[in-house]
Amino acid sequence: MTDTLLMGAVAYDPKVVTIWDGFQRWFGGRGLDFDYILYSNYERQVAGHFAGQCHVAWNSPLAWLETERVAAACGRQAEAIAMRDTDCDLTSVIVVRADSAIHSLADLRGKTVGVGAGDSPQATLIPLLHLAEAGLAPDEDFAVRRFDVLVGKHGDHIGGERDAARALVAGSVDAACMIDGNHLLFGTEGTLAAGTTRVLAQSGEYDHCNFTVLDGAPADAVGRFRELLLAMRYDDAEVRPLLDLEGLKVWRPGRTEKYGLLSRAIERFGTIDEFVAALDASPQLARVEARRVLKEQRDGREVTSFELSCALGAKPAPGP
Repeated sequence: MTDTLLMGAVAYDPKVVTIWDGFQRWFGGRGLDFDYILYSNYERQVAGHFAGQCHVAWNSPLAWLETERVAAACGRQAEAIAMRDTDCDLTSVIVVRADSAIHSLADLRGKTVGVGAGDSPQATLIPLLHLAEAGLAPDEDFAVRRFDVLVGKHGDHIGGERDAARALVAGSVDAACMIDGNHLLFGTEGTLAAGTTRVLAQSGEYDHCNFTVLDGAPADAVGRFRELLLAMRYDDAEVRPLLDLEGLKVWRPGRTEKYGLLSRAIERFGTIDEFVAALDASPQLARVEARRVLKEQRDGREVTSFELSCALGAKPAPGP
């Protein structure tokens, strides 16, 4: 990697390029050499982070948990260094039609519940956990209709939630799950006309995205990146349009204590087990980890292919 601080982000919308081009100029004007890499999905980004393709990853909450678990499996440390004010203390809601005869969670037994993409924390995993912990097993006690829009982007694209809301209006599902903010948005935009729906249940609070770093990232550059993020002000005319596009007023220090609901959900449903096991067993990851450890042992000296092969237990190619 070069001296440039490289950040990974998922291209869930064309505006992502506008956002990070703008931040790149803003960081550059303050002495931070910064660039970004776009990925088509979060699993590719998490794998790329461990492969050393980027120093910082702008992760969804599910990608954070993927990173945390892969790191634990291979003896590394992951840290959440910053997040948006709008990533904190969110809830999901289960919504029914205002004239529905459903008045309690128990009334959903035998009904159909619409959710977002299968990997959406806010519109699928956390609401389904809420129902499961209330004694209603998804796909057993009630049918789940998944609106799998752009799977791999972890619900950042809200099309699945919007489709579930439309299905509720159309009567093809009995309830729909969404983040509380999108329930308000759908009312404002007309997807859910005023007075036509009501909230049946609301989840506990959770947090959303964060900037994630792994041990071994360049401490000075990461520290400066975090310092500049936390110094951004909404009244700065240069940065305010970018903050609006990214959906925040202020950056906050990262925290991880409010990923507990999502952690329980993925453990209950086995959501990321296969991904974590596959990445932990990846030959590419093994090579990256061996190179990193050897480089540390050699006080930063680059590792030769011969040394790496020996460390991995491979038989070196015979000499001439």
